[in-house]
Amino acid sequence: MRFLDKAGAGRIVDRLRIRRGLTWAEVAQAVGRAPVWTVAALLGKHPVPAEEAQAVGALLGLDDEVVEALQLQPTRTPDPETASDPTVYRFHEALDVYGAAIKALIHEEFGDGIMSAINFHLTVARRPDPDGDRVVVTFDGKFLPYQW
Repeated sequence: MRFLDKAGAGRIVDRLRIRRGLTWAEVAQAVGRAPVWTVAALLGKHPVPAEEAQAVGALLGLDDEVVEALQLQPTRTPDPETASDPTVYRFHEALDVYGAAIKALIHEEFGDGIMSAINFHLTVARRPDPDGDRVVVTFDGKFLPYQW
C-alpha cells in the first residue's frame, strides 16, 4: 500500500490542471472557494474538506489516493526552496524593508496586537500602469489585540 503526501498531491493537481487547460480561477469556481485559498489548499497548505476534494477530483480526474491526500491536515512550515524563488523572495525583501514600518503603523492605528493570518483574506490583482502593469497584493487580516 502506498500513501501520498500533500506536496505530492499538489504537484499532481497542478500538472493535471495545466494538461486540461484550466486556470486556477476555474478550479476555484468548481470548488466554490476564493482563488487564493483554493491554490494554497491544493498545493498543500490547508486541509481540503471532503466534498471540495471530491469536486477537484471529478474536475481533474484524480484517483482516490490524491483526493485523500488533499484532505490531510498540513504541516505549515517554511519551505526553503519556495523561499528562494524570485517571486516569493521579493515578498521577504519587502517585509525586510517595510516590516518595521508596517508594525509601527498597525500599532499606532490599532494598539498592541497583531494581524491574524488565520482569520485572513488575500487577493492578487493586476492594475494597469503606463510604466508597466502593477501587482496589487492585499493582506486583509483580523486585528487581534494582545491580552495580558
